[in-house]
Order: sequence, then structure tokens, then C-alpha cells
Amino acid sequence: MAEEIPWERLFEEALRVRQRAHVPYSKFPVGAAVLYADGSIVAGCNVENATYGLTVCAERNAFVAGVAQGREKPVAVAIVVDTPEPCPPCGMCRQVMAEFAGPDLPVRSRTLNGQEARYPLSELLPHAFTRSFF
Repeated sequence: MAEEIPWERLFEEALRVRQRAHVPYSKFPVGAAVLYADGSIVAGCNVENATYGLTVCAERNAFVAGVAQGREKPVAVAIVVDTPEPCPPCGMCRQVMAEFAGPDLPVRSRTLNGQEARYPLSELLPHAFTRSFF
């Protein structure tokens, strides 16, 4: 399916929504876009809070919005960050991805200058805690 994934469209959506990030504390805006099996794309940005524990990452916001919209079967994730090197998703985001997608989920992170890193979810979270343990 990798050749069918519209990566440029995903990165454009992640870049667009990144501009809406609420980051008054870290000044670290992140945008993410999730492609679903039905062809829809759901984007999210990070939203910080003065109570830091309530901050929600872009990736988790995109996945939660997908759930709210009734989307199923995420097939790819694109992330846009303004860092010297591509930044992988945090551990909480990795675990949320594992809740909704399999270990082969392709995740790509791109910097504003175009440098890109590519990972399967299994590389980012090799021993995911999933429903298979229940």
C-alpha cells in the first residue's frame, strides 16, 4: 500500500494544521495527518495547557478526531516539525497509534526544510501493549 499513500497530501495537511497549534509554553508547533482506508485524511495539531499534563500532542489529536468522525483503519501518519532533524512521535502517541493500527503502520516525520524519517510503528514501539493481552 506504500505506493498508494499520498504522502505529499498528508504532509501538506500536517503543515497546514501545524499553523493552528496552541503552543504558548514550548513554542514547538507540530502538525500531524492520518490517512484512513476510506481515503479520508484527518489532521491534528498539538494543544498545550498551563497544566502541562493536559497538553495533547498533534498525533493524538488527529487520531481522536478520526474516532469522533467515525473513521476506521488508519493506514499512514505524517508529522511536520520545525527541528534540525525529523522528530519521531512521543511514547504516548506511539501507544495511541498501536490502539488503532497494526505494527506495519507507516509513520513519516518531516522537517520544514524537507528532511524526512520513515518508520513502521513496530520500530517505534516494538513491544506495544495491545488488546491481544486481554
